[in-house]
Amino acid sequence: MHPKEKPKEDYTLKETSPDISRGKVTGSDKLTLVEQRQFLYVRIVRAKELPVNDETGTCDPFVELMIGKEKGTSRILEKTSNPEWNQVFAFAKDRLHGRVVDILIRDKGSANDGSIGCVSFDLGDIPSRFPPDSPLAPQWYRLEDQQGKSVPGELMLAVWIGNQADDAFSIAWHSDAAAVSGENVTYTRSKVYHSPRLWYLRIHVIAAQDLAPTDKNRKPEAFVKAILGNLVSRSKVSNVKNVNPTWNEELMFVAAEPFNDPLILSVEDKWGANKEECLGRCVIHLQQVDKRLLPSSMADRWVNLENNGGKFVSRLHLRVYLDGVYHVFDEPTYYCSDLRPTSPKLWPDKIGILEVGILKAEGLLPMKSKDGRGTTDAYCVAKYGNKWIRTTTIIDNLSPKWNEQYYWDVYDPYTVITVGVFDNSHLQGVGKKGGSGDPRIGKVRIRLSTLETDRIYTHSYPLIVLQPNGLKKTGELHLAVKFNCTSLVNLLQTYAHPLLPNMHYISPLSVYQLDSLRHQATHILSSRLGRADHLNMWSLRRGKANCERVISCLTGMLGIWRWFDHVRTWKSPSTTVSVYSLFVLMVIMPRLTLPIFFFTLFFVGVWSFPRRPRHPPHMDIKLSNAEFTHPDELDEEFDTFPTSKQGDVLKARYDRLRNIAGRLMIMIGDLATQMERLRSLLSWRDPRATFIFMICCLIAGCIFYISPFQYMVVLAGTYAIRPPRMRSNLPSIPQNFLRRLPAKTESLL
Repeated sequence: MHPKEKPKEDYTLKETSPDISRGKVTGSDKLTLVEQRQFLYVRIVRAKELPVNDETGTCDPFVELMIGKEKGTSRILEKTSNPEWNQVFAFAKDRLHGRVVDILIRDKGSANDGSIGCVSFDLGDIPSRFPPDSPLAPQWYRLEDQQGKSVPGELMLAVWIGNQADDAFSIAWHSDAAAVSGENVTYTRSKVYHSPRLWYLRIHVIAAQDLAPTDKNRKPEAFVKAILGNLVSRSKVSNVKNVNPTWNEELMFVAAEPFNDPLILSVEDKWGANKEECLGRCVIHLQQVDKRLLPSSMADRWVNLENNGGKFVSRLHLRVYLDGVYHVFDEPTYYCSDLRPTSPKLWPDKIGILEVGILKAEGLLPMKSKDGRGTTDAYCVAKYGNKWIRTTTIIDNLSPKWNEQYYWDVYDPYTVITVGVFDNSHLQGVGKKGGSGDPRIGKVRIRLSTLETDRIYTHSYPLIVLQPNGLKKTGELHLAVKFNCTSLVNLLQTYAHPLLPNMHYISPLSVYQLDSLRHQATHILSSRLGRADHLNMWSLRRGKANCERVISCLTGMLGIWRWFDHVRTWKSPSTTVSVYSLFVLMVIMPRLTLPIFFFTLFFVGVWSFPRRPRHPPHMDIKLSNAEFTHPDELDEEFDTFPTSKQGDVLKARYDRLRNIAGRLMIMIGDLATQMERLRSLLSWRDPRATFIFMICCLIAGCIFYISPFQYMVVLAGTYAIRPPRMRSNLPSIPQNFLRRLPAKTESLL
C-alpha cells in the first residue's frame, strides 16, 4: 500500500466472543447476554439530630462519599437538622482502589464545608445482593469524628455490592458521570419509555340541519372543519346549497392517549376564495367518544352547534369514534416493529421474548471538543414495539461499555428492532451545544425472522452513515441478541396469518390516507421518541441498488438457462443422459412431473441447509452502492425538496423529474422485494419459513403422487373459478406466507 493511501474501511459484520454467561446464570437471572459488572451501591436516606453551626445558627448539610480517588456528592439541603436525601450512588467496583468507604456529612455554611461526622465501612465487609434477592433495608448509623469518637447525629443508609441488574442501577448517580452535576445528571441515566397508544379518530360527517347564515338571500356553501390540536381537516363543500346540507364524508386524525386535546367541529360558509363564516361549532372531548374494539358498526348521533356566544344555532349529524381495529403506522413500512391493532382484544398470542444485550462500542468518532481534544458522550436507544429503552450515558469515552440487557415481548417474527447510538448534548444544559436533539452516530436494524430461535448472536455491527461528502464509518456496536420462542405452534401459525389486522383488507384505507396518518403519528411521537426515516425521495444511488437487486434475482433464471445449454450441448454426457432419461420418464408417466418438481425443491432445500446464513443481516455497502458513489449523485440525493439549485425552469423540471423518479424507485424496490422473497424460500434466511416450505413441498409431492393428475387439474381449475360468495377479502395463506419472507430491504442504507 502506498504510504499516503488511505486504508480501506472495514464495513463487514464480525462475530465476537464476549465474556457472557450464554444462558448459564451466575449472579443474576436478568444478565445472560452481557458481561456482569459489579457496583458498590450506597443509598443515603436521611439523617437526624444534626448539630447546628454556631456561626450561622443553621445547618446546611450534604453528604460526601469517598473511596480512594472516587468521590460523590449529594445535593445540599438548607436550614434543616433532619434532612432527607433519598439518593443512590453507584461506584464501578473495578475502578475502586481504596479499601475503606467513607461517608461524610458536611455543613455548607461552615468554613471549608466542615465535617459534622462520618460513617466508615471496610469494602470487604460489605454484603452482596443480586436480584431476585429483596432490596437491602437501610439502617441507622451513629456519626463519628476522625478519631472514631461518637458525635451528635445519625445517618440512615444502606450499602451493598450488586450488578447492573439491580433495581437501583437506573436511578443511581454513577461515578462515571462525576463531571456532570445538577439536574443534568438525569440525562445520563438509563430509562425505559412506552409509546402512547395511538388511535384512528374517525369523523363521518353526514348532514346539518337548519343552518342560519348571515345573508339570507344567498345559498350557503357549507363545509365542515375539524380541528384536533394543531391539525386541521376540511370536508368538501356540500353539493346541497341550502340550510340543510349533506356531505357523507369521512375525516380522520391520529389521537394519542391521554387525550389532552378536544375535537373542535365547526360548519363554515365559504364566501369567495378566502372568506369564511362560522355557522356553528361544537367541542367534543375524546374521553367521551366511543371506542371500536371489535369489527362492528358504530352508531351515529346528532350534536348541537353553538355560536360564539354559546347559544344553540343548529345541529350536526355525524358518526365519531376512536377506531382500534386498525394498526396505526408510526414507522417506515419496511422497518415496522409492531403490526398489532390498537385494540388489545384483537392482539395475537405472544410467540416469544426478544433479549438484547447492548455490550459496548468501539472506535466512535469524536462528536464534540473538550479541553482541546475530541470526545463523545455516547448512549444507545433501542426501539421495538411500543417500548423504547435508553442506556446510561458513558461520559468522555470513544470506546464505551454499557453491558445492559433488555427484554421485549414478541407477537410477530416479521418485525424489526432498531438500535441507535447517539451523542449526549444535554450534559451542559438543554439548548447548549446541540439543542434539543442529540446527534446520531449510527444505527443497527435486525429482523427477527432472520434469527434462529434460542440461539445467542454476538456480533460487532459497523455503524455506517451516508453523508453528502461520502460514506463514513463512525464506529462499531457490539450486541448480543437472542430470540426465545415460548410457543412453537403460535410461531408457525403466524406464517399463515395476514401481516396486518383483518380490517386492513376487509375495509382498506387508501394509500394517501395511510401516508397522511403516518405523518400525523410520527409528528405526535417525534418530540419524545425521535423521528422516522423517509425513503420516498429520489436517490440515484438507491435506484441503481434496486435495479441490481432485480438483476441479481434474474441471474437465477439465467443460471437455469446456462445449465440447460450445458445439457443440450453435451458438456457433461452423464448429466445429459440422466436428464434425457428423466424427461422420457415424465413424458411416459406425466403424473410424476409435479411430484418430481416438489421433491427436487425439497432436496435443494436440504442441500442448502449446511450453507445457510449464520449471521443476521446488516448494512451491505456493496449492495447499497454507497462506497464508490459519484459526489454529484450524493449531492442530488441530499439536495432539498424543492431543489436549492438556481434557475426557475431548472427547478421546476428537476423537481418534477425527482418526484416521478422517486415513485419509480419505490416500484423497483417493491418488485425486488417480492423477487427476493421468492428466492429466500430455500435459502434458510428465515429458517422457520424454509422448514415450513420444505414440509409443504414434501406433503405436496406425496399428494400429487397419490392423486391422479387429471383430478388435481380439475380441482385447481374449479378453485380458480369459484363463485364470489365463496371467496374471502382476506389474503390467502400462500400470500400471507410470502409476505413474511425476508428480503434485503433492511440491508440497504
